[in-house]
Formats: sequence, structure tokens, C-alpha cells
Amino acid sequence: MNRIRFVFLSAAVILVGETTLLADDPIEIGSRRELFVDDHVIERISGRAQLRMYRPTPREIAIVCDKPWEGASCGYTTVFRDGDVYRMYYRGSDVVYTREGYSSPHREVTCYAESSDGIHWKKPELGLFEFEGSKKNNIVWDGVGTHAFVPFKDTNPDCKPDAKYKALGLVAGERGLWAFKSPDAIHWTLMRDKLVITKGAFDSQNLAFWDSVRGEYREYHRDFRNGRDIRTATSKDFVNWTEPEYLSYSSRLRVESSEAGEADLNDLADANHPKGRVSQLYTNQIAPYYRAPHIFFGFPTRYIDRGWTESHKFLPRPEYRRLRGVKSRRQGTAVTDGMFITSRDAEHFHVWPESFIRPGLRSTQSWFYGDNYQAWGLVATKSAIEDAPPEISIYVSENSHQDHGNQFRRHTLRIDGFVSVQAPLRGGELITKPLVFSGKQLTLNFATSAAGSIQVEIQNDEGQPIPGFALSDCHLVFGDDLARTVVWQHGTDVSKVASQIVRLRFVLRDADLFAFRFVE
Repeated sequence: MNRIRFVFLSAAVILVGETTLLADDPIEIGSRRELFVDDHVIERISGRAQLRMYRPTPREIAIVCDKPWEGASCGYTTVFRDGDVYRMYYRGSDVVYTREGYSSPHREVTCYAESSDGIHWKKPELGLFEFEGSKKNNIVWDGVGTHAFVPFKDTNPDCKPDAKYKALGLVAGERGLWAFKSPDAIHWTLMRDKLVITKGAFDSQNLAFWDSVRGEYREYHRDFRNGRDIRTATSKDFVNWTEPEYLSYSSRLRVESSEAGEADLNDLADANHPKGRVSQLYTNQIAPYYRAPHIFFGFPTRYIDRGWTESHKFLPRPEYRRLRGVKSRRQGTAVTDGMFITSRDAEHFHVWPESFIRPGLRSTQSWFYGDNYQAWGLVATKSAIEDAPPEISIYVSENSHQDHGNQFRRHTLRIDGFVSVQAPLRGGELITKPLVFSGKQLTLNFATSAAGSIQVEIQNDEGQPIPGFALSDCHLVFGDDLARTVVWQHGTDVSKVASQIVRLRFVLRDADLFAFRFVE
């Protein structure tokens, strides 16, 4: 049993130290990429090392919802890359606030945009559905399911050509989800003339995908359990689904005992946010991480309502905020931002307690209920720095539910750069749990300062350095790279210890380590 001292230092930072190494069953990692987004492979972190979550950088506005069939309440955005095309789907809807309440000027529709680079977007005239007497619009679906129509590209190897793309859809106020299919991501039909999932509340962006690791379809949808929560179910055919079950959560990293006064920080659970959920979860945005599909990443929306407070006077547009709250207080008082959660089994999720997307230093277009909803989908895009590698793009709502159309802003993050093991120049260490790998070389996704470095030692299952792979044998690793090969005195070949039970010891100085992988 591991014993670790655990301290929250500041937002998005966790420090762990002083542990006892005891034998565990080895983790078979093969040649898959491992990220430090949870404690799955971590045995010990010591010295000044810590796990740090990173927040994306806001970039340009990708889409402005300024068409007559769009409006102030567009949202529930989905983005994925499909070959050379980036596809975006979102709800076209509008809301108008008066002292008599709020209303929707037109019906909800599903809109479509596309891009060749994920940065510059266009709204093609699809000519599929009529709006106010014209088909010159980008409406991709108009009918049952438009409140939250959420498509994906089906990677099931047995997928039929006419169902290459699939979607779940929701009718506002209806308790259940419809299943759709498409041969081309543009023309959609129902897969069944009745609801396919009916246990839940569903008033959110409900989604599904093909889980290539487990060989099944997996869905996540909204329900209520001490506030807004998430259920999940599986299917072999996308039509017949298992009984949905609630997710479980923990905000704790490997903590089995703590010093007096620290216990409340370990799990951050209370009667309103059970099982470590930390806050109500408005959306879920869960999917396998595309570079490590055995790990599920989720980007739910955090919903916070403190009622009217003194600080509300200093948030953007206080008079409009009061107007929004005349008939429904939460429309004026609630605020939303983005979170980050991860899972190894698709059902139990580690919750990073601090926000992944903050509203930011804004004067007009943020800090309202409806802002900072993260789109479902991560895509790789070209960096703005000419000689830099690609980065991850995330699309986030802002300007939501105001007196003009809202918009989606692109945010970027280093590839794999969600969480790092970080140490200052004074140094720190991480030792993994027992591992069994396959491959000939060890590669790191890392960054150091000019003075910083990383060294790697490969140990046997008893924690002793393997000859030739001791820390003193490892050349200093410094620089900034997505896949740097580690070099020891004898070279890079680690194949002689492949299939053995080993531990990795990382010694860091003014460095961030995001991920590692053994490769051929």
C-alpha cells in the first residue's frame, strides 16, 4: 500500500512526495504512448517535482454566428478532422431577453462549417433545407434531433458504407436520443423510427463514438444526481444500447493517507458533488485521446451559481446581466468555464479540480452563463510559428446569449501538453510503477530551459539500476521536442530489457515531461 503526502499548492498544481515503494503487478504498456494526466503509471514523485495542468492559449475567432438562422444561443459544437477536411457542426439558435422573459425568434437547426486547415473556416451553401424561403444556407439538418445533433466519423472496421458517419440527436424537452447515419457527413437519415436511449435527462450535448480498444460503441449523456451528472452505455450496433450507468469520479491522486488538516483536499467531494465530481458537469465532451486511445479525455463545462454577489457588479455588462436574470435568476448569476477529466476504463474519471478554460481578462464577451463551452473534438493544426510543429486546437464558445450572435474562438495547446511532470532547477524525480514494454528506443515529449535537463534510468523490478541504463550512463536530455530519443553511453537500444519488468526513473531540472513512449 502506497503512502503519499499530498498538498494543493495553487490552481492547477499538485505536489506529491515521500512514498514507500512496494511491489505491484506490472503494467503492460507495450509501445503505447503514456501521458501523465493521472497517476496510472506513477509510483513516486519527490524533490521539487509536481504534476501541473496547463491551460490552452486563446487564438483567433473561428466562427461568428451572424446568419438569420443562427444567433446568440448557437452551441453544442462538434469538430473533427476527416482526411483533408475539418468538419464543424453546431446548433443554430437564437434568444432574445426582455423584462417579460426570454424567447427564441426561430426554430433550432443544425449548421455546418468546414476548413482545410482548422484555422480558416467557411459556411458552405448546402442547399438542403429551406429557411425563410431560401435554401442558400449552411443548414445540414432540420428536423428531429436539432437541439443537440452530434456527429462523428465511424472507425468501426465493419461499418457499412451508408453509415460511415453516425450521430445522436436530441429534441428539446424530449427524454431520449435519436440515432442517425450518413454516407458523406452531409446527408443524414434516421437509423430507427424511435428513440434508442431513453434513461436520462439528455438536455445537453450527448455524444457517442467507436471505442477501438474495446471494440464497441460508447455513449455519454446528461442526467441528474445531486445536480448535473453523466451516464454512459455501450452498443455493438449503435441502435441497441446497454442500461446507462452513472460515472464515478475522484479528484484524488494516489492518496491513501494524509497529514492532519489535508484530508478535505484529497477528494473535494461533498453532498452536492458526490464521488469527487467537484462541481456540476454541464456537458461531457469525452472521447479517446487520438494519440493514446486507451485513455479517455473529457472536457465538461463547469456550472457555478453563487446567486447575486458584490462581484457580479464588476463582471462584464452588469446591466445586461440583470436583464437576463429578471425572469430566471440563473441566467444572470450563473457562470461557466471548462474542465478536464480523464479515464482508463471509460467509467471512472479523474477530475482535475481547477478549471482548464477560464473566462479570462475580458470586458464584454465572457463571464456569462453559456460562455466557455468547449467543443467536442481535438484536432491538430499548424502552429503560428513557422518552424514549430503542429499543435492541438480546441474551439470554445464566447459572447453567448447576449444581444447579438455568439462566436467560437480557437484555443491551442502543445501536443500532449495537458499535464506535465515539472521540476525547477533545484530538481525533482519521478519513478514509475513496474512496467513491461516493447520496442527498441525510448522517446520523450518534453521541454527544458537552456539550463535545464532530464535524465532517465531504467531499473529492475527491485528498483536497482540495470547495468548500462543507470542515471550516470544517460546523456543529458535538453531542448524542446515531441519525440526525442533518449541516449545512454552505449546508445539508444533498449530492446534487451524489453518484455522484462522495469521501472523508469526520471530526474528533472527546470524541465517539463509530458509523455513517453517506447518505439521500434
